[in-house]
Amino acid sequence: MTMATAKNPSPMQTRTSGRVIVTGGAGYVGSHAVLALRARGWNVSVVDDLSTGNRRLVPTDVPLHVGDAGSPEIMTPLLTPCPDAVMHFAASISVPESVANPDKYLRNNFEVSQRLVKMCMAAGVKYFVFSSTASVYGMPERMPIDEDTPLHPINPYGQTKLMTETLLRDPGTTLRHVALRYFNVAGADADGRAGQIAQNSTNLIKAVAELAAGNRPELIVHGTDYPTPDGTCIRDYIHVSDVADAHVAALDYLLAGGESAVMNCGYGQGFSVLDVLAAADRAEGRHLTYRTGPRRPGDPPTLIAEIGRIRRVLGWTPIRDDLDLMVRSAIAWERSLAR
Repeated sequence: MTMATAKNPSPMQTRTSGRVIVTGGAGYVGSHAVLALRARGWNVSVVDDLSTGNRRLVPTDVPLHVGDAGSPEIMTPLLTPCPDAVMHFAASISVPESVANPDKYLRNNFEVSQRLVKMCMAAGVKYFVFSSTASVYGMPERMPIDEDTPLHPINPYGQTKLMTETLLRDPGTTLRHVALRYFNVAGADADGRAGQIAQNSTNLIKAVAELAAGNRPELIVHGTDYPTPDGTCIRDYIHVSDVADAHVAALDYLLAGGESAVMNCGYGQGFSVLDVLAAADRAEGRHLTYRTGPRRPGDPPTLIAEIGRIRRVLGWTPIRDDLDLMVRSAIAWERSLAR
């Protein structure tokens, strides 16, 4: 795949028309992307089977088509006339579940994507933005992780995301695309319009927010003996609204003639599990209790993104790079779910 660094459109380009289909747009990241697209004037349609998404996250004036993003019955009418672009978020995303049920992840993450890509090509779609993951790297030996790091996913979730990236890079695939490899997405919309709804998530900041809001009976810190300063895992957390803005910047880049590319999406710095808990204590003005447990299989000690490429190619600059902000917004959203 060729990286295009010469064609670098301004991130401030304004789009006032055009149509985008967002698969998984009733889910966590997809719903925030819908809000970001709408703020830029795009006409958005959402496809979501609501297996983990929720109607509440879709604005009332945005069409929601309930069904499988790989289904011709759902997608063919939406692809006629041809939209300007497709953003593909629809997927199953739990690493532990993927280990327990790999066939589900092969079906939901790769086979659905494979059918969707074929339908998009047949309809004449030119631009495709794909929600990928840092899980494609597995347990890399060097930090920070750049896009040229060897790809060795260690679970079916990462494997199936990599399979879709490989499909998009295939010479027979005519879609110009950007694949964004997220690190640890966290937080919620500042205006309370969207956030993470699924309970008992394996996402740490979501779990801490549940604990703070009284929606989770206990929190277990898995492993306190990692080779890190405080013994707990370190992750690169990124605010979900910054991730959404990165998708819009990726679409602008493709529309301006940018070539297909893969980019990390993170902040380039890491926080430990205990750092996140300390941020929650600050937000709550009290100490949240937790208990410690053994390491989970396959958890790398540290994952931090190298983000020079996305800054250079998309001109993307995150504006919510603040752990306390992420934690506060997640807790506020969690409390709103009870209303």
